[in-house]
Amino acid sequence: MLENVIVVVHLLVALGVVGLVLVQQGKGADAGASFGSGASATVFGSQGSATFLSRLTAVLATIFFVTSLGLGFYAKQKADMIGAAGLPDPAVLEIQGKPAAEDVPAVGAQKPAASDVPVAEVQKQ
Repeated sequence: MLENVIVVVHLLVALGVVGLVLVQQGKGADAGASFGSGASATVFGSQGSATFLSRLTAVLATIFFVTSLGLGFYAKQKADMIGAAGLPDPAVLEIQGKPAAEDVPAVGAQKPAASDVPVAEVQKQ
């Protein structure tokens, strides 16, 4: 239940961050700033003071980061519960499914010559 709430908050915050970034003006959007006037002569320097939108974007980005960590935590817990439920490790299954070494011909091994094959096997084919 809590995981679903975190997912919903995560998606809403992600959409909010995207929307706020698209709404904000860039630093060079003012025509006077490129010629040395305008924002470059402010008290706070050429960057200017942080606006409400930029602060809200920073808050939403922080919330997005925290919800990402929360979702990662729940994913790890879920993976641990599945492993504890008795499902086998896929690597172990792969090793158990391989044939024994004596059944597998060596790399570069030659096939037996036709004279080496018993007559009964030749007639079966």
